[in-house]
Amino acid sequence: MENKITIADNHNSKILKENIAFTIFRVLSGLTVGILFILLAFIIIKGASVLNWDFITTPPTDGMKAGGVWPAIVGTFYLMIGSAIVAFPLGIMSGIYMNEYSKSGKTIKFIRMMTNNLAGIPSIVFGLFGMSLFVNFFGFGDSILAGSLTLGLLALPLVIRTTEEALKAIPNSFREGSLALGATKLQTIRKVILPMAMPNIITGLILALGRISGETAPILFTCAAYFLPQLPQSIFDQCMALPYHLYVLATSGTDLEKQIPIAYGTALVLIIIILFVNLLANALRNYFQGKLKTN
Repeated sequence: MENKITIADNHNSKILKENIAFTIFRVLSGLTVGILFILLAFIIIKGASVLNWDFITTPPTDGMKAGGVWPAIVGTFYLMIGSAIVAFPLGIMSGIYMNEYSKSGKTIKFIRMMTNNLAGIPSIVFGLFGMSLFVNFFGFGDSILAGSLTLGLLALPLVIRTTEEALKAIPNSFREGSLALGATKLQTIRKVILPMAMPNIITGLILALGRISGETAPILFTCAAYFLPQLPQSIFDQCMALPYHLYVLATSGTDLEKQIPIAYGTALVLIIIILFVNLLANALRNYFQGKLKTN
């Protein structure tokens, strides 16, 4: 009888501890979501007053005290596309090599450790490195090319690690089954492993794009222009970008009272762009998942 009571007490104690833990998790999750909604509501309320079609489609005027952000929007997309062209192929191929081809040992452990360290380096260090290497050494100057290469290096560690983790999640039985049917290692990776890992790889690409689109320090040293109302004509031109434009509006100028509402509008446009990119990437991820299920 006493043993039954003890077992019942232990069971009730475990349930109580579990309920307390889940309650703490729910509260913390609610706080996180609440802070996010408060932040978004603040930006929307402050920025909605200036957000209109003219604000989106016209260049800044009157020393950025009036006008819109069209050159900054175009420059931001140029930098996102350019950095993605640099980071995504290199990062995915590096992740494939590290997980599928390299043998475990001290060398690969060192590479992984350095990749993790690169992911934690402050972005301003990448900006200084990009200025020294791409702007000065290679002679690209302050240009979209130099900024894209710098942002690509910034995103590269994140793409490598997420690709490698996505490939690790695929059971070895799929690899062994494909090889047993006579497929080569490359065919196995192309036809079996990559399609299965692609949804998780795309998640890493989304995170990388999100980080790229909001960075100010790297483009400050490599490509961003303080005031450039016309659109760039080539990859060797400077460009305006939303993060740097927002920084300039909020910290410098001759009439901050007129510039601060424009800064909030710029922040809202940047959030909308990031949301659009995330929705597009999620649609692509759902497409690959649906294609994987049909196959």
